[in-house]
Amino acid sequence: MKKEIHPAYGYVVFRDRSADYAFLTRSTATSSKTVEWEDGNTYPVIDVEISAASHPFWTGRTRLTDTAGRVEKFRAKYARVRRP
Repeated sequence: MKKEIHPAYGYVVFRDRSADYAFLTRSTATSSKTVEWEDGNTYPVIDVEISAASHPFWTGRTRLTDTAGRVEKFRAKYARVRRP
């Protein structure tokens, strides 16, 4: 491998606040926010919207989404202008 072209791997905490779940892994992603982990060390933390702890496929539970807002947004975006 060529030297100094690959990103540096470091330990990062990924946190899913909706499921109150976090895990420590190695990643090239970084963050300015930090959190103290169970081992007493401080690591960068990245908040994610969904993880295996909250994803409907893995949990078997469906999430409620605002479908009415989506439909209205779609209609407004693709509304055809009627010309006389």
